[in-house]
Amino acid sequence: MALSILDLIKSQVSAQTGGIQIPEQQKNTVLNGLTDSIFGSLSQTVTKPGGIDQIKNLLTGKAQAASSPITALAGNLFSNNILKNLNLGSTLNGALSGLIPTIMGKLSGILKDQDGDGDVDFNDIILTLKGGGRAQAQKTGGGILGSILGKVLGGTR
Repeated sequence: MALSILDLIKSQVSAQTGGIQIPEQQKNTVLNGLTDSIFGSLSQTVTKPGGIDQIKNLLTGKAQAASSPITALAGNLFSNNILKNLNLGSTLNGALSGLIPTIMGKLSGILKDQDGDGDVDFNDIILTLKGGGRAQAQKTGGGILGSILGKVLGGTR
């Protein structure tokens, strides 16, 4: 079964926060907040003019995650929607905010030439976002594309 972008984000959030001491009563809020902020930044970006190209550049590794406007948006969402309400202190807030470029960087390179024509084009985006190559894409209806576009268009993901 193909992983969705949300599954990939959740796994990276869990992996990257392992070494940070988050108060137990706030841990789920922080982990869900990181995931929602990163996913939210992708969802908001896809609806903007040039957003598909920004996502393509980030997911192919052509754009550096640290300087991507998608990463900046994720940081703003996380700071404004989560951190300002938790009162964790500036040191912990800084450590948690600093994870966002790392997590976004781990998503770089997931978009590759899937159809064998030598470049990454719209068809490759669709195949990758559906969760794999051509054969896998025919078996799945959702994957990353369903996660991002479904959320934007009012789906259940």
